[in-house]
Amino acid sequence: MSDHRILLDTSFLYALNDKDDRNQRATVQYLQTAPAIKLLLPVPVLPELCYLLASRLGHQAMRQFLQGLSNSDIELTSIETVDLVRINELMTQYKTAKLDFTDTAIIAIAERLNITHILTFDRRDFSIIRPKHVDYFKLLP
Repeated sequence: MSDHRILLDTSFLYALNDKDDRNQRATVQYLQTAPAIKLLLPVPVLPELCYLLASRLGHQAMRQFLQGLSNSDIELTSIETVDLVRINELMTQYKTAKLDFTDTAIIAIAERLNITHILTFDRRDFSIIRPKHVDYFKLLP
């Protein structure tokens, strides 16, 4: 299963980096016990996560995350023009849910890359969306 790809969401990465986060243990445990997976980090997650890390845990925590990321096997995944079209479609279709840009970007990237698994603690947004390529996303851990 070495080709199994999973997208990373802000909530998962934040919990991984905050030892006081209630989900921190679950993030560490999942990564220690997960089968062979390829972790993909959508680029739109980076500014959101860096802001949260710096504002809640301090600038050093943000720098440590970036240093760790640069030394990891995590693959950065950019958005493409076609994703922007899909992001707007999703925001319009689910306008009453007031989805944010980062979550809809993750969904658009998942659809384009045919990825069905997302590491997130944001169950609300990712559960209400009906992706084009599967009936629903598998939300982990």
